Amino acid sequence: MEAELLRRGRNKISTFFPDTGPRRRELYPKHIEFFDMGARYKERLFMAANRVGKSESGAYETTCHLTGIYPHWWIGRRFAEPIEAWACGTNSETTRDIVQSKLLGRVDAMGTGMIPGNLIEHTTPRRSGLAGSVETAWIRHVSGKRSMVGFKTYEQGRSSFEGTAKHVVWCDEEPPLDVYTEMLYRTVTTRGIAYTTFTPLQGRSEVVNSFLEPETEIARDFKWYIQAGWADVPHIDAEEQRALIATTPSYQIAARTLGEPSLGVGAIYPIAVADVTCPPFAIPKHWPRFYGMDVGWRRTAAIWVALDRDTGRLYLYHEHYRAEAEPPIHAAAIQAPGAWIPGVIDPSCLGSNLVDGRNLLEIYQRLGLDLETAINAVESGIFDVWQALSSGRLKVFENLSNWLSEFRKYHRNEKGVVVKVADHLMDATRYALVSGIPRAKTEPLKRSQGSRDGGTTAGWME
Repeated sequence: MEAELLRRGRNKISTFFPDTGPRRRELYPKHIEFFDMGARYKERLFMAANRVGKSESGAYETTCHLTGIYPHWWIGRRFAEPIEAWACGTNSETTRDIVQSKLLGRVDAMGTGMIPGNLIEHTTPRRSGLAGSVETAWIRHVSGKRSMVGFKTYEQGRSSFEGTAKHVVWCDEEPPLDVYTEMLYRTVTTRGIAYTTFTPLQGRSEVVNSFLEPETEIARDFKWYIQAGWADVPHIDAEEQRALIATTPSYQIAARTLGEPSLGVGAIYPIAVADVTCPPFAIPKHWPRFYGMDVGWRRTAAIWVALDRDTGRLYLYHEHYRAEAEPPIHAAAIQAPGAWIPGVIDPSCLGSNLVDGRNLLEIYQRLGLDLETAINAVESGIFDVWQALSSGRLKVFENLSNWLSEFRKYHRNEKGVVVKVADHLMDATRYALVSGIPRAKTEPLKRSQGSRDGGTTAGWME
């Protein structure tokens, strides 16, 4: 019995994703899909809640590639020859205690990790750093040759990832973008792969956004991600879930339980997207409407707002979002939802146009837009929007993809300053709520329908 226990302890991988039993493979469909997509995509992200087994999945796949021993059900990426790999963590301590431990076992129990103990041929200690830290491990491959895995930390910086080619890069926890980019270049000559496993506590970071919203169609062909939460695994019981939630800060709950990017302490509007959105519906004709507008050559944006007088609730229902276009093009798009709808505009539009001396407000007014300048009170405006969102008095149509994309990214830096990147619709929303409500107007009826004045609306904030 002792021999069998020892054998199992040094062959941990054999207990994962079995055909039958309470932890059988079919109960972990997202983990299996993560493996399967390795045959198709160069880069993968397993963005998952705590305790669902994301690190174990990263260690499992890395072990398969290092040893060349794949389970009978494996349809993901395969390597026929020994490989060179990196297994990476945030710093020396987390790399030793998590990444190294998952693959090789604890410092005092080498060989009890995911890599079978009898296949670990040799390890070299890290020349400097924490006691027990391994720098490189050589693993016996099914071919009779040896694979190699090096343990790296992000704190070593981008330059430490230069040089050598790698077949596999596994990142456990989120790397900085410059480090991640350098890692990818190490896989070019080998036609290698990179996969990352973490709980998205840093929110919509650059790395997360590169997967969720690839900048180009070409990038979409190489990047893939999957999200998994507690509901996607059978091994976290309800009582344990309640206990964990009770000690989790509210802004981290979505990330730690659902695998959704955390809004984080730097988020300007720390509220889940699901709590502010609603399905689109036809705006009743008697509801007053208005819009806020932010101008710029790189991006001009506008957001339309409708007011339900009966409930006092505001709805963001339409958006304009276009870069590098002349005012007539923007004006035509803004008039499309209703030329009668009044708006408020970024006060920076009062700066003179370099061509003919006219400012943008005059230009847009001559093009037929009913516009006035908004008050640009940043902090008080952000507070007004936050109060409206958090109280449920402001709802957003869930098909406003550009607005929601900016909402997820809108944050302050470590000094508390609003980061002025991709915030055009956020500014437009602030202008609308601070200055646009008194300008709200109902759709004029045609003469044949009688006469109803397009009245204004004030006092909503009261």
